[in-house]
Parts: sequence; C-alpha cells; structure tokens
Amino acid sequence: MSSPADYYKSLPPVSKALGTLCFFATLAVQLGLLDVFYIYMDYSKAIYNLQIWRFLTNFLFLGKFSINFGIRLLMIARYGVQLEQGPFQGRTADFLWMMLFSMFTMLTVGLIIPPLRLPFMGPSLVFMLLYVWSREFANSRVNIMGLFTVQGFYLPWVMLMLNVIFGSALLTDLMGIVVGHVYYFLTVLHPRSGGRNLLRTPLWVHRIASRIPNIGAGVGGAGAGGPVVGGAGAGAPRPAQPANRGTAFTGRSYRLQ
Repeated sequence: MSSPADYYKSLPPVSKALGTLCFFATLAVQLGLLDVFYIYMDYSKAIYNLQIWRFLTNFLFLGKFSINFGIRLLMIARYGVQLEQGPFQGRTADFLWMMLFSMFTMLTVGLIIPPLRLPFMGPSLVFMLLYVWSREFANSRVNIMGLFTVQGFYLPWVMLMLNVIFGSALLTDLMGIVVGHVYYFLTVLHPRSGGRNLLRTPLWVHRIASRIPNIGAGVGGAGAGGPVVGGAGAGAPRPAQPANRGTAFTGRSYRLQ
C-alpha cells in the first residue's frame, strides 16, 4: 500500500499544482496569514492599480475550511486527476491550455457583464473540470454519498442541485458548466461534426509545459506532435463513435468505485 506522500508524488502536475495552491491559500486565510481582501477579483484594482496577481489568486481560494471546501478539493483530486491521467495523458500542454482558456473566459465574462462578476472563481473552475469529466466519462456510474448512483453525464447537474440545496450560489457553479461546455464544443463537438478545431493549443503553452518536470507533453512531445487517440485536449482527434450512439454520451465507459 502506497503512503500519502507516494500518492501525492504520483499526481499529474497541473491538477497537483492547482489542488496544492488552493489548499495553502485557504490555509493561509484560515490562519489569518492572508486577507481575502488582497486576493479577490477586483477589476478596478487589477487593471488601474496594476494588482495583476488578482487575475490568478481569485482562482485559488475555494472558501474557508468547510464541507464545501473539502468537496471542491476532492473534485480536483478525483475528476481533475482522472482527466489528466486519462484523456489528457501525455498531453499536459493541452490540459494546461484548457485551464488557461477557462480562466481567461471567466475573467472576460466578468469584465464585460458586471452582474456576472464573481469575487472568487475557483469553485467555477472546479465545476468546469467536472463538466469536461462528465463528457469524457459520460457512461461512468458515480455513487453520491452512498445514497444513490448517477450516470457521469448528469453528475454536474446533480452536484449543482445539491450545492444549491446546501446554500451555494447557483451562478458560481453554472458559470463553470457553461465555460466547460464552450471549451468542449470548440475542441470536440464542432471538429467531430466536420468543423475546424477552433481552440488548438498555442505553441507558447507547449513551451511552458515542456518546462514542467516529469512530463512528456512539451514541444515535440505527445501534446505537440502525435496526438493521443481518444484524448480530450485541443488538437487531438477523437476516436470514431459507434453509429448507434447518441451524441450526448460520447465519453469512454469507466466504472468508478
């Protein structure tokens, strides 16, 4: 049996970095070492006062230590890791690009539409991961708190409903679902229907990924040259689907315990 340290070392780089940063940001706030006033998304301060760190730090706070915080961190550890080790395996640049595109889209939406400005978009980013996972693992069976089982395709909507029941803001989770669908449409659904891939991973992202230790997804790696069949990132072709399968359920069939 592997130790917690071995498990942590085995995690893929992007999901591990996101989960680690979110944990320590929340810990710092909880211990009074960091004031949320300095990390929430304030467009005026970020743009006019050049507090550019807010473009990133607002994604790293998942709320104070609570059940909701624990669930969000577990969602990164489960669904983010399964995506990065499954459909995005060997293609870290594409996974990183999905994250960057989603963050940029959420920030842009908030800038253009003031009512949609969220002070912290970390929970939305987590729900984006959950939505993409639900499309890639559409036929999985997920047990919800030991009470009932739901098909992977419907998991984001079930979690959305549960979060609203337990007092979370609807808009936060819905933002993640919408952005996740935009990414999935541009990189998977539109190319699959015969259109162009409108969101190919830029070369500069491959260069960044190539500098991340212990991966092979940089320039000339799996993410740059030969796409992995069945991958989920921008630029990778999808395997042909059976003719009698509906377009809604396009993920691979994995059973989760």
